[in-house]
Amino acid sequence: MDNQYFVGWGTLALINAALAQGKNRTGLNWFLLSLVFGPLATLILLFVEKRQ
Repeated sequence: MDNQYFVGWGTLALINAALAQGKNRTGLNWFLLSLVFGPLATLILLFVEKRQ
């Protein structure tokens, strides 16, 4: 059961990195933030505006 938790958390971090790059933000930074904050980082990314 513990392995599934880590796989899901890592997958979410990868999704957040892709979402951040789509908004012209640094994917690596958001990947690392997502590893620490998880779903909270996803929520923040949803409301962050796209950079020019």
